[in-house]
Amino acid sequence: MPLLHRLAVTAALTTAATAGALAPAAATPLPLPLPFDGESADRLMITVSETGEANDAATFLLSCHPTGGTHPRARAACAQLDSQTAWGRDPFAPVAPDAMCTRQYGGPATARVTGHWAGRPVNARFNRTDGCEIARWNRFSVVLRTPGS
Repeated sequence: MPLLHRLAVTAALTTAATAGALAPAAATPLPLPLPFDGESADRLMITVSETGEANDAATFLLSCHPTGGTHPRARAACAQLDSQTAWGRDPFAPVAPDAMCTRQYGGPATARVTGHWAGRPVNARFNRTDGCEIARWNRFSVVLRTPGS
């Protein structure tokens, strides 16, 4: 095979191999989104009592993505929840049992949050019995708005 012909064949093979290496892999189909049933997957029932007593509790429904429900500050509450949400971390997790907390009392207010958030079930209780619980409550201050506020 003449030298010029070998160079042309080598160049053609190199170009074809390079083009094949740079070509995108076969497209993998993306999963289809779940059908939207008219309700948000991020939906929470929030019950808050200033006194810790069931007879003065107020209950709000909060839906996010899209925003809705009966929560009086739904848009701000959804934004606060979004800011507390990080991959691999439960934003509603209770205070760790071995946490060192200040022994201060923030009042008798209690709250319970149930529903679903970020694809996970939620069943969380809040109180203000020590510094750690107060800090946890404050991270959700808009979400846990008390009836009188």
